[in-house]
Amino acid sequence: MVYTPPPELAALSLGQIAEQVAARKLPPVEQWDPQQSGESHMRIAADGTWYHEGAPIRRSAMVRAFSGLLRREADGSYWLVTPFQKLSITVEDACFQAVDVSRKDGDLAFRLNTDDLVIAGPDHALRAEGDPNQPALYLRVRHGCEARLNRSTYEQLAQIALGQGEDWTVASGGETFSLRPE
Repeated sequence: MVYTPPPELAALSLGQIAEQVAARKLPPVEQWDPQQSGESHMRIAADGTWYHEGAPIRRSAMVRAFSGLLRREADGSYWLVTPFQKLSITVEDACFQAVDVSRKDGDLAFRLNTDDLVIAGPDHALRAEGDPNQPALYLRVRHGCEARLNRSTYEQLAQIALGQGEDWTVASGGETFSLRPE
């Protein structure tokens, strides 16, 4: 089956974004507890590029498929999980990159480098790391995995925050998030 990416984020209403989110059927990796484990020989670089045995994975559909199997354990390790086995994967910074943001009906919708759509809120919190001179913003995605906002998405979010006032916060899903590292 051919994968068709969703339309541009700016062209969608919040309702349409919510429909796109609901339409993505993800495997229930949080329910699986496979006994067999191993090494995937895969790595997600800080820039969001996926590698297998040192070579970049060029097929976006493969990256999208693998990303649905990601899970982060309580000890901070990352795994690709199936019902029968789990394979470790190295993650240099974050599993995903947030590559676009749009304010829709008072909420913030993000597009990830895997074309996933995420609406910020209690289950998808934003957090600021680093220091005030070099902040890094992260969005909780699923199963303990996060997306780091790329530079242009950070700039878009900063413009949204400035449009609301001088306190460097944004609101979405009934939550308020600071864009300043603590």
